[in-house]
Amino acid sequence: MLGKAAIAMWWDIAPDIRSEWEDWHTHEHFPERLAIPGFLRGSRWVSGEHYFVLYEAESLDVITSGPYLARLNDPTPWSRKMMPHHKNMVRSLCSIVSTNGTELGKYVLTSRSSRRDESLPGAHLLKSEKERMPAQTTEQKIRGGDANADWIVLAFADLDTALPAPGHPAAIAGRYALSYTKTA
Repeated sequence: MLGKAAIAMWWDIAPDIRSEWEDWHTHEHFPERLAIPGFLRGSRWVSGEHYFVLYEAESLDVITSGPYLARLNDPTPWSRKMMPHHKNMVRSLCSIVSTNGTELGKYVLTSRSSRRDESLPGAHLLKSEKERMPAQTTEQKIRGGDANADWIVLAFADLDTALPAPGHPAAIAGRYALSYTKTA
């Protein structure tokens, strides 16, 4: 990821407005945001009617003050028309804690948790090193062979109530395809 901060957003857009919305988002909204000093890249990802948008910025100050706040408080007429179509909006201003890699992929898997009452002492990304695994062992043969997880995301909590259970509205995962990206 570029920079030290990001805005992560999820929302739904109804099919009847999608064409105009994507036109606005591509030709007005992205250029407007990336013209703000310190905004480095914007990426839009889609899964049916569901969208995930990520803006990467130089610092948290860029996305919490100054020109960005001025822009948020003075939307264009087209933005005023499009904003009511953002349904089920989730918007988070984030510090980038850890990043690895140099490119955007064609797809992104997002996972978010909205639990605020407990702290998470650790989150980790693990990459499987398949090529380093030994030949199939006797135990694996007895089991009929093992599958492999290429990537693993772990989030740790101090209490069993800190992480929402699967299916809980606060624990949402989604898979999105890259729709559009632009750098400053």
